[in-house]
Amino acid sequence: MSVWRVLLSIIFPPLAVYDRGCGSLLIVFLLTCCGWVPGVIAALVILNKK
Repeated sequence: MSVWRVLLSIIFPPLAVYDRGCGSLLIVFLLTCCGWVPGVIAALVILNKK
């Protein structure tokens, strides 16, 4: 996980996981719409997986 991805996931979480697949992007987008913090947490968890 690069520093660029971490910063991007804090600023705009869906953009950080765009290459992880449509499902991940949709989940992070919906969680970001519900609240910024759940979206950031989900993006960091998805980015932390190999």
